[in-house]
Amino acid sequence: MNISELLTYTIVLAAAFAYLNLRFIKWPPTIGIMVLSLGSSLLLVMLGKFYPIIGVKAKQIVGSINFRELLMNFMLSFLLFAGAIHIDLSKLKKEAWPVFLLSTVGVLISTTLVGSLMWWVLQLFHFPIPFIHCLLFGAVVSPTDPIAVLAILRRAKIPESLDLKISGESLFNDGVAVVVFITLLDAAHSGISAVDFAGVGRLFFQEAVGGLIFGALLGYIGYFALRSIDDYKVEVLVTLAIVAGGYFVADHLHVSGPLAMVVAGIITGNKVKHEALSDISRDYLGTFGELID
Repeated sequence: MNISELLTYTIVLAAAFAYLNLRFIKWPPTIGIMVLSLGSSLLLVMLGKFYPIIGVKAKQIVGSINFRELLMNFMLSFLLFAGAIHIDLSKLKKEAWPVFLLSTVGVLISTTLVGSLMWWVLQLFHFPIPFIHCLLFGAVVSPTDPIAVLAILRRAKIPESLDLKISGESLFNDGVAVVVFITLLDAAHSGISAVDFAGVGRLFFQEAVGGLIFGALLGYIGYFALRSIDDYKVEVLVTLAIVAGGYFVADHLHVSGPLAMVVAGIITGNKVKHEALSDISRDYLGTFGELID
């Protein structure tokens, strides 16, 4: 399965599911497409029972995709940047303390609750999985998906302050979740007594704080570059280069790429859009970001 075939399948299915959702289901696009994708997957499984060639072909397609590389090292950067563009920084500052608590303490509480509940349910069904492994699962699922969250909030009629708290938390919780996961992973491999908590602190500083600083640097590089030109095609390309190139560099610097994209997106959506772009460029950048979303 080559890249052109995979892109063809993906675009055709995404367009078909988006059309069906908009025409009949009328749910938020990310939720509707996900539900239709799950339904199609179940249909393939059932058809595979009667026509084995369908199941074999589906497994070949899925097996040819490195989902970690595709999602974590490519798609996530564009999704987070596109979502962060819509955040109003002046309003977000007013909710900074609740957002900080939710994206740090909230992640820890969620990790513990999810891990504990999973352990209890597995014990109930006589699956003796170590508690630390259940906590690892809790750390994976605790960071809320910013793409789905932002899509839902745009259509939900909730107070603006609550909107900012939820959307801000969903964008900033990744750095904390990475540190929690790596700490638990070390504990699972070596035991809790062997965990270097000083090293955990350094990791958090490098991943989270480093990601924030690097993201601000990317945002201002984009600002100074875009301020000197006025052509929407080049300006959109420059923002794409900042996202793709910036995430690539962040990965090699071992700082949080997700946090860097969030900060770069916030700077682009607040400073760049209002001070460095013409009206037509602003419209094209916003429209392109929504399409990427």
